[in-house]
Amino acid sequence: GFTGPLMIALDPAGDPALVGELAEAVQADENIAFVQPAPPTEGTDITVLFAFPATSPQSPETYDTVQRIRADVFPPVFEGTGAVAHVGGQTASFGDVGNQVSSRLPWFITSVIVLSFFLLTGVFRSPVMALKAAILNLLSIGAAYGVLVAVFQWGWGNELVGVAEPIPIVAFMPMFMFAILFGLSMDYEVFLLSRIREEFLATGDSDQSVIRGLASTARVITSAALIMISVFGGFILGDDPFIKMFGLGLATAIFVDATIVRIVLVPATMKLLGDINWWIPAWLDRLIPHIDIEGDSALPSPEFEPVDRGGEAPIAEEPVLV
Repeated sequence: GFTGPLMIALDPAGDPALVGELAEAVQADENIAFVQPAPPTEGTDITVLFAFPATSPQSPETYDTVQRIRADVFPPVFEGTGAVAHVGGQTASFGDVGNQVSSRLPWFITSVIVLSFFLLTGVFRSPVMALKAAILNLLSIGAAYGVLVAVFQWGWGNELVGVAEPIPIVAFMPMFMFAILFGLSMDYEVFLLSRIREEFLATGDSDQSVIRGLASTARVITSAALIMISVFGGFILGDDPFIKMFGLGLATAIFVDATIVRIVLVPATMKLLGDINWWIPAWLDRLIPHIDIEGDSALPSPEFEPVDRGGEAPIAEEPVLV
């Protein structure tokens, strides 16, 4: 931990006896190698101690040490003194940010899923399809998370992506990737389901609609996925571990989404559900507004009227917008 010491700031500076007691208490921790006071800074009322842990800054044991110092060391040392101390440094900062992100990630994911559910229900008039879309989107994102953990934290094939040893996942990576991947996955979903719904409205045959919709969109979805996989896969060649994680995660999710999810699971589940795909309760149909992503419903519908040709028999009927 010499490259990432813990910084302990005591405010106000306090008397030398209190500083010495704090240094001894921190030194007594099982994971602290030694404690060294920082040179005093003129004009400040803060004392800084550097505590060097026995483990690396990225090690979970180092952040556990930060938590122990805050919870077990500070309270008895500062009881009744009015002094306050804070633990900072690389490990403490990243650990605190990670805890904040982790505590909010479930709320973030839930809000995105709920919002997308109502939007898709408004577009396709089917809560079944909206719920299925949200679940299948989570499948491809979960696959990306699993690959990142296996490669970067467990070290499975980490040499193939240019990482010498296992490293922790960057704290904000899960939320960052979820926001991007859910949008990309939903784009594929809307593209595929729009074509299937168009066929269903024209024919009323659920099974044939799935077959024709998939046949007309599979090639486009696969081509677009290959382009994005190539682009994001190129990020793995970079030197920054964050860029490597970003590229590998996105490439994995898009591959799973465009092959297993869109080409296999979506049509298979729609085939099994049949007409249930298009079911919506009457109360929900009234509650959720109709959302037209094509824009055709805003146009006036053409009605055909015979054209007067001066007494001659009309040779054709022409559409007149009314």
